Amino acid sequence: MKVGDRHFRSIWLEQDGWSVGAIDQRRLPHDFVTVRLATSDAAADAIRSMLVRGAPLIGATAAYGMALAMRADSSDAALDQVYQTLIGTRPTAINLRWALDEMRRLLRPLPPQQRTEAAYARATAIAEEDIAINQGIGRNGLELIEKIVATKQQGERINVLTHCNAGWLATVDWGTATAPIYLAHDRGHPIHVWVDETRPRNQGASLTAWELGHHGVPHTVIPDNTGGHLMQHGMVDLVIVGTDRVTADGDVCNKIGTYLKALAAHDNGVPFYVALPSPTIDFSVADGVREIPIEQRGAEEVTHMTGRTADGRTETVRIVPDGSPVANYGFDVTPARLVTGLITERAVLKPDRAALAAAFPERTAAAAE
Repeated sequence: MKVGDRHFRSIWLEQDGWSVGAIDQRRLPHDFVTVRLATSDAAADAIRSMLVRGAPLIGATAAYGMALAMRADSSDAALDQVYQTLIGTRPTAINLRWALDEMRRLLRPLPPQQRTEAAYARATAIAEEDIAINQGIGRNGLELIEKIVATKQQGERINVLTHCNAGWLATVDWGTATAPIYLAHDRGHPIHVWVDETRPRNQGASLTAWELGHHGVPHTVIPDNTGGHLMQHGMVDLVIVGTDRVTADGDVCNKIGTYLKALAAHDNGVPFYVALPSPTIDFSVADGVREIPIEQRGAEEVTHMTGRTADGRTETVRIVPDGSPVANYGFDVTPARLVTGLITERAVLKPDRAALAAAFPERTAAAAE
């Protein structure tokens, strides 16, 4: 997607052919800064600190992190060590483990002298595959939007509500939940997006709004608790969110607050869709509420907020009284019964085991190994 008049991906190989470039998403929306990752430790820190974030992008970053490690030391010991370091950076997003398992499965049988080249090739392929997957999600999601367009009066806008950031910044390019939105906008459909601010890190207000604005998509930032009100008053045509992990039975783990949006959508008869890249399916897990580990992040994300002052400075201020305890659960699980459909790169699927297994038999086979 574009930043100004230049095309950017969220992660890329630098011109030297080995180091990795990425957008520092902690600095958005006020400052657009790119960084260069030259070691696997730097890649791990980028994931841990949320310099990069979003399940697909975390997976791609981890893959490049393994390539960086092999460039420095391609021994078996180094391979095992970097795998353990990277897999410990974020516990919830399944794409991280998927990408690392893909890399280790490829590299382990190879002699050490062949691992560096193979690692870079596979990491690049993972990035390219992510783009193709997101384009497929975009095409399938566009069909859902165009069915709603057909029910509208000429020029009447289609209102989509989304939560957190499942845009191109969360992937390598295009995004998951945003891919259908971008395609609809580019086709001239009058689409408008309600953008949840998504406390505590404000990925909606800071990231989704930023990228929609650069693409020219009409949007409105709303407080997290506004979505139910909008649905009650017929101001939301459909909800599209992303996901960090989907179980074999169709439960959806996503940014905290997603479950509440699904409840409101269910109560008001609003379709609730999840944009699902196939690497995000975890066929080893059935019950999302019981089995998915929910990341608890630092209290400072809740106690402090960062913004731009009237004179242009970026400042961080405390908003919670000193001494007040804070709980900061990063994700919640939406049961499959509240999900209208899963928008995948192959089709829009029912949120159940049979549909997922039929659409992705190779993933079920891999999970059984």
